[in-house]
Order: sequence, then C-alpha cells, then structure tokens
Amino acid sequence: MSLLIAGLDTTIVNVALPAIHRSLHASLSGLQWMVDGYSLAVASLMMLAGSTGDRIGRRRVFTAGIVLFTASSAMCATAQTAGMLVAARILQGVGGSMLNPVALAIIRTVFEEPRERAQAIGIWGALFGISMALGPVLGGAIVDGPGWRWVFLVNLPIGGLCFALTRRFVPESRNTRPRRLDLGGQVLVIAGLGTLVYAIIEGRTAGFTSAGILALFAVAAVTLCTLVVYELRRTEPLLEIRCFASAPFAGAVAIAVCAFAAFGGFLFLNTLYLQDVRHLSALRAGLYTLPLGAAYVLCSPLSGRLIAARGPRLPLLTAGAMLTISPLLLIGIEPRTHVWLLLVAYVAFGLGSGFVNPPITNAAVAGMPAAQSGVAGAIAASSRQVGTALGIAVLGAVAGAGATGAGSLLGAGGAARAGSAFGPRFATATHPAWWIVAALGLAVLMLGAAATSGWALRTASATAARLAP
Repeated sequence: MSLLIAGLDTTIVNVALPAIHRSLHASLSGLQWMVDGYSLAVASLMMLAGSTGDRIGRRRVFTAGIVLFTASSAMCATAQTAGMLVAARILQGVGGSMLNPVALAIIRTVFEEPRERAQAIGIWGALFGISMALGPVLGGAIVDGPGWRWVFLVNLPIGGLCFALTRRFVPESRNTRPRRLDLGGQVLVIAGLGTLVYAIIEGRTAGFTSAGILALFAVAAVTLCTLVVYELRRTEPLLEIRCFASAPFAGAVAIAVCAFAAFGGFLFLNTLYLQDVRHLSALRAGLYTLPLGAAYVLCSPLSGRLIAARGPRLPLLTAGAMLTISPLLLIGIEPRTHVWLLLVAYVAFGLGSGFVNPPITNAAVAGMPAAQSGVAGAIAASSRQVGTALGIAVLGAVAGAGATGAGSLLGAGGAARAGSAFGPRFATATHPAWWIVAALGLAVLMLGAAATSGWALRTASATAARLAP
C-alpha cells in the first residue's frame, strides 16, 4: 500500500500540474519544484531512513513515514499558494523516504523462505506498475471531477488504513549490528543535490551565466567532490564509494539516473503538452497516456523473467533502444500532431521504462557481498530519484528557455496571473528537450552494453572480494 500511494502520487500530481498552475498562478519553475521538491527529499534521505530503521526499528520508522506522508498530503490539499504547496511536497518527500526502502527491508525480514520472499517482493513491485497505469486516468478523473486538491486527499484513507494494518500485523525488527549515523555525509548529500537542482531550475529566469547561478553550480561541484573524499575516509559511510569500482554497479547507477531523468522529464513535458497545448481535459490526457502505463505493467515482469533466464543484457539493450526511439518520434511535435504518432511514442516509452527497472536492481546488487547488498540497493534506488529530479529540472529549463515569448509559461506576465494555460508555442519549445531525452535513451543503451560485458563482470567479482568482511 505504501508503494501504491507513492507511485500514484507521482503520476497523479503530474496530471494535476496544469490545474494547479491555473489555480495557484504558478510559474513553470514553481511546477518543477512541486515535483522536484518531493523527489529531492526522497533521494537525499532514503539511505538515512533505511539505516535509521535498522537502528531503532523498521516498523517504527515505517509508521512514522506513513503518518508524515499522510499529514503532509493534507497540507498539500489545503495549500493556498504555490510556495506553500512546494513546502508541503518537500515534507511529503521526507515521509516518502521512510516508506519504500524500509518496507522492502520488512518484507525481507518477515518472509524467511526464499520462494515466499520472492513472491512477496514480486507483489510489492507489481503495485508500482499498477500505479503507473492507474495514476494518469485516476488523476484525470479527480481533476476533472472534485478538483486537483482531491489528488492529495485520496492519500488520507489509504494512509490511515496502511497505518492501522501495519500496527496490527507487522512485527518490529532491527539489525543486531546497525550502521552508524553518518551525519556529515547526509548534510553533504542534501547540500550538493539541492544547490545543483536549484541552479538548474532557477537558472532559466536568473540567467545561467549570472554570478549567482554560477556560484551555485560551483558550490554544488565542490560539495559533491567533498562528499566523495569524506565518504572514502569513513569506516561506515552513508554512500559506499568503493562499490563504484564494480562496473555493473556503477553502470546501474548511471543507467538509473539517465532512464529516470528521461522518465520524469517525459511525464512533466507531456502532461503540459496534452492539456495546455492540445487543450485536452485531464481525464482525456490520462487516457492518452494509458498505453504507456499498460506497456510498463506488461514489460516489467517480462524483464524479470528474461533476467532470470538470460541475464540483464537483453532487457537493458531493449530498454535503451525503446527510450531512444520514443522521443525521436516527438522531436517535431506540434499542436496538431497525429494522435497515432503520440500513441506509438507512448507505447515505446512504456516498453523502455518497463524493461529498464528490474535490471537496474539486479545489476546493482549482483556479485556484491551480502553485507553490502542493502547499501548497494539503497544507492540504486536513490539514483532513480536523483535522475527524476535532474530530468524535470533540465528538460523544464530547456523547454522554458525556448518559450521566452510565452508570458504564462515564464510565469512573469499578466497571462500567468490571470491563470491562462501555456500557449501553443510550448510544443515547439519542447523540441530540443526531446533531443535530450533521446540522448539519455542512447546513454542507457551504451551503458547497458558496457555494464554487462565480460570485463564488467570481472570488475564486479574483484570489487566483491575487496568489500567482503
């Protein structure tokens, strides 16, 4: 249930963005922060939440996350300004960081028999695919019906039921030897990612060559470099840098960043295009993207079976090819682009997204010693959120820069204050962004080939031997 509400929250909020834009008079950067604020909080705090659950109790941290996620959903629903909604979304992300990694640790603890554990993890993971398929349609129906605020209110009954069931049925568990708190590493992660994404999003309006934005990029670079040096010197680091000596692991992290940057940017740009350029209702826009979610649901378990039978290479190459082809179909997108072309692009993107997820986790933990598999999995999961945040920041900035004449898009003109939709110019403004998405898909293809080669597998074996206790 925690994975369901987290997945639904991502897709439903994207569908609701145009309605939020009109209701709260939010600028494009404001809409970016409504999505990225959540993703950044989850990415920055996920590893800390996992280690805290190991230390003080997984059920305790999980229930705290449910309470915070549900309460902040209510705050989102009652927000009166774009700034209030962004703040509530960040708080929602703090709660979200306590859900999925801790839930997976609970499943691993409760189900001791390997076959039952595999079935439980399969059900757990399938719910994300279901949320991908249902989210756009459900979100569209809610936005067109009771309104966008109910997009967040639907989390309240689900969160309340999840809390009650967890308290009733889930036993408490913790590690006998939990990792020590790495406060310095946590501060550096938040500072580095936060300043980088802030510079990308705000650079479009302030100017990427302005002194303030250049200073932010410099601070982000110095902070992230300091993080690497700092973590290499710690015995129990928050971010295990030594894992990156394994080419499959490093490749999995890079693939996750690229694939989910494409995914986050794709959803963000597409929902604005369908509703504010083609003037579709939120429900019709959700129905347009239903083939994407359906392809995701079908291909994700197929990818898992292919990994079991033939390894991760074929799913990764298929994912890279589909994630490259799909945005190439959208490079010349216009307000009256044929529907069939859109649907083909959506199906291709759903295929790529469905195929890429299972091999990321597999490649991240394959060959790692048992003591490091949890850390490796947490890093891979965090890299998905980092990719989503960066994709929305970069692609939104590129599209915004291409629509400098659209006052509503820039959020600076009277049209924005009046609540009008993004203009037809937005379709043309997205053309460079689709080239970037295609480049990200090509990167997935090339990284997938490199990370599954014989050389890469040898580096994984050597790294596992060095990391073994």
